[in-house]
Amino acid sequence: MSSVTAKANNSSPPPQEFSLPYRVVISSRQANWDNLQLALLQGSACDIPEHVIAQHVICINTGNPVTLDRCIDGQSQTIDALPVGDISIYPANVRQSFQVHQAAECLQLYLEPNLLTQAKAYLGLDNRVELVPHLKPGLDPFIFEMGIALKNSLVLDGTNSKLYADAIAHTLAVHLLLHYSTERPHLRQPAGGLSKMQLKQVVDYIFEYLDCDISLAELASLVHLSPYHFARLFKQSLGIAPHQYHIRCRIERAKHLLQEKHMSLAAIACAIGFSSQGQFNYHFKRVIGITPKAFLQQQGVVASMLLHQ
Repeated sequence: MSSVTAKANNSSPPPQEFSLPYRVVISSRQANWDNLQLALLQGSACDIPEHVIAQHVICINTGNPVTLDRCIDGQSQTIDALPVGDISIYPANVRQSFQVHQAAECLQLYLEPNLLTQAKAYLGLDNRVELVPHLKPGLDPFIFEMGIALKNSLVLDGTNSKLYADAIAHTLAVHLLLHYSTERPHLRQPAGGLSKMQLKQVVDYIFEYLDCDISLAELASLVHLSPYHFARLFKQSLGIAPHQYHIRCRIERAKHLLQEKHMSLAAIACAIGFSSQGQFNYHFKRVIGITPKAFLQQQGVVASMLLHQ
């Protein structure tokens, strides 16, 4: 697949989840995500020596309440019971160390700094606006839901989760700047949706590369919009998000292939870009309401009825 834009050159070293004394239960390392990585980590009580991570890190406590001491850029803090669902935010390149006193589980989201730089540009912010650490124990339901949705998408769709991860990454970048930065801007909401010509460009591109791993940045660049604004305008135009539309287009193509009856279910899954027949079955049933096999049986009954009319 030839992308309409060059891929971003992310010069940051990879996230350091594997260097922490925790077991990596789930990781997005093999999912080919841009600008965002995810790791679900589990471990027992431990000391984590001072280290620096090149990405912005959102840490979500998905385990039991935990007691810990942490030192962030020279500022020490003791927390008696970090609650389940707690959100901590560590800007890129800050010095951090931890002493964790119980077994813990956390979901780590790593955002590339260039993602927030892009978000500043389309929010009209001065580049000197910086993300600030968020260390006060507390909940952010929006970030929590986005983190869980990313984890579930990774488990379910694996390498086919890229477009969805892109959309959430850009949404998270805007959310962080709106709520956790040195300046709290007012978000300009786009209105009116995409033009007919813009929508045709995007839809044609999706159909041309239906079996490929399309990114949100690719689609947005077709119509010269930021990924964040593009995703919002696309949903205003069609009523669903780009990744949902992409899946529905794949399922429509699958229906035609099933009706032709020349390919196995596994071959059809591969032809429309799903990594497994199980993944294809799941999305087909979710969109159509029945499994591919049931759809084939239904088509056979309809054909038989037509022959006997």
